[in-house]
Amino acid sequence: MPQAINSHVTCPKVLVSLGSNATSRRRESANIIHDAVEHLAARKFRITSVSRYYSTPCFPAGAGPDFVNAAVGIDTDLSPNDLLSALHQIEAKFGRERPSRWAPRTLDLDLIAYGDQILPNESVLTHWMSLQLAEQKVLAPEQLILPHPRMHERAFVLIPLADIAPDWCHPLIGKTVKEMVDDLPDEEKKGVSPYLFP
Repeated sequence: MPQAINSHVTCPKVLVSLGSNATSRRRESANIIHDAVEHLAARKFRITSVSRYYSTPCFPAGAGPDFVNAAVGIDTDLSPNDLLSALHQIEAKFGRERPSRWAPRTLDLDLIAYGDQILPNESVLTHWMSLQLAEQKVLAPEQLILPHPRMHERAFVLIPLADIAPDWCHPLIGKTVKEMVDDLPDEEKKGVSPYLFP
């Protein structure tokens, strides 16, 4: 069973969230996450930390099967946009399709943060962070936005991140990953539990 791998010397340069739910069993999703981490390493990304795997409810509720989620820390010389392109290539290799927003997916690789960079600028990030759920369901940005504009609201992102980067501080909100986890409603945190391999 994968264990969290983390050196608490420094926060990872890049934070990536992994998820999978377009399979018939969660074990298959967990294996996809495992293979994706190995594929990242094979692509010469320097994996500095890997979280535990978690079973998480699908978001939004009713949109598909439950997920297996994890997070990795990466050190890379690629620019944020080049890294995002590489992550999309890996998703495609694992059969990711995008028929609709929040459709089930074999593999989801979300670029959550790249150091303390805000992209493309603070006003655009603030706009996307303020969208209501109804707007989130139909709107998607056409450019890379960092940090991920919804990361602070999502237990399935923050709880794995807390394994590998608890002290990473959101450059706009001014809170660490640990503090953002603490701010989540208890009910949301209870829905994210360590995945137990059979």
